[in-house]
Amino acid sequence: MDYRSAASLIKDAVPRETATWADLGAGTGTFTLGLASLLGAGSRVIAVDIDGAALAELEHAAGSAGLVSEVLTVAADFRQPLDLPRLDGLMLANALHFVPSGEQGAVLSRLVNHLRPGGRVIIVDYDGRRANAWVPFPVSSRRLSELLPELGLEAPRIVGRRPSRYGGSIYAASSAVSG
Repeated sequence: MDYRSAASLIKDAVPRETATWADLGAGTGTFTLGLASLLGAGSRVIAVDIDGAALAELEHAAGSAGLVSEVLTVAADFRQPLDLPRLDGLMLANALHFVPSGEQGAVLSRLVNHLRPGGRVIIVDYDGRRANAWVPFPVSSRRLSELLPELGLEAPRIVGRRPSRYGGSIYAASSAVSG
């Protein structure tokens, strides 16, 4: 998947306005660049990943993409406490499934605390896929529907779905801080 395909999957969840977002577990930045391409001019996307080599690749790609949004990289493990500014949104694209199922709620709860009132959350994960070495703890859309309201978030809305060449489908879901 390239960043334009990633943008197509999440576009209905991203307001086209100037905003500050974090992409947690950004890797080489396919979804980071997709998000940055959808946000308004002057926006910032903070890409967090534990892999410095992946972040270096992302920095190079961001410099070549001609985006109107700024992409900043932070080498850190999103599963641990982070020092982030107040955010308009956060995204975990193919990342939450690396957090053990029993810890996903606690990790999300800590991350949601960085959101401004009305802040948005985008989750991209797999439906209909069994756990394996590459997706050890898949977060089905059904599981996400149970998890997010427990954290003070609205019930997730599926905004995109496509077949996965690895089995099942990949979905993008959007939610917002309740209230």
